Amino acid sequence: MKNQTTVTEFILLGLSSDPQMQIFLFSVFLVIYLITLGGNTVIIVVIRADSHLHTPMYFFLFHLSFVEICYSSVMVPNALRNFLAVHKTISVNCCIAQMFFILLSGGAEILILSAMAYDCYIVICDPLRYMERMSKGICVQLVGGAWAISLVHVLLNTVFTFKLHFCGPNQISHFSCELPPLLQLSCTDTLTNQVMLLTSVLIFGSSSFLLTLISYIHIISTILRIRSAEGRHKAFSTCSSHLIVVGLFYLTGFLQYTKSSSVTSVVLDEIFSIQYSVLTPMLNPIIYSLKNKEVKTALGQMLGKLKFLK
Repeated sequence: MKNQTTVTEFILLGLSSDPQMQIFLFSVFLVIYLITLGGNTVIIVVIRADSHLHTPMYFFLFHLSFVEICYSSVMVPNALRNFLAVHKTISVNCCIAQMFFILLSGGAEILILSAMAYDCYIVICDPLRYMERMSKGICVQLVGGAWAISLVHVLLNTVFTFKLHFCGPNQISHFSCELPPLLQLSCTDTLTNQVMLLTSVLIFGSSSFLLTLISYIHIISTILRIRSAEGRHKAFSTCSSHLIVVGLFYLTGFLQYTKSSSVTSVVLDEIFSIQYSVLTPMLNPIIYSLKNKEVKTALGQMLGKLKFLK
């Protein structure tokens, strides 16, 4: 170890080395990022401004939009800079810091989606006790718990990452810093890091997935027992937006871990990362806006007030 040079910065290779393609990617990522910021900010403002939306479901949607802004902002601005930069470098400490916030916001998003699934379960399966079981205090605890659990997950992995030594190759075939590529570049043994990552992902990920799955099993079972078609449609429309978002999230994860070994894993990892960090934060506010009449109504009223003020 004494004869090896310590790496102080990494080179993010990004998605392409072609200058023209980098300009194209910069334009695409910038447009998507602006839509993400605009869409999620509108959701937050509308929910905050309209008292009719001060309910548990929109409380969770408010925080989900905030998480989406955080998640996208951790990754995309640095990617935009690297698309135009000659030297696409990032210091080791900044790289680990970016990894920290990616894991933090990503973990919080998963758990908030699970809380929203539980909210849908109470709405459909136990509506008479809804306000009791989903009081403001419980909602705050669920969101606070999501951030706290995600923070524990991140700290467990980050502490051990700081103990790694980097001395060899310093190129990351990606546009952001994530934990698996960092482990591959380490000159020291990473068994502890891999065990910690796998354990935390299995515990937090599986518990979140099971909570969501069990909630929707009960929801679908209850909807199927409703006799009228109108009643079934109304019940399903209550959670359809959340079901689409959760479906996209877990489908991407499923495809990532069951991908064929014959396909280049680096390319697929980049595609899945773009899905998580770039496309999903943009699609979520669009899905909730288009599928939710209350959000559309509140947005229309807010725009009407703005026009009136002019």
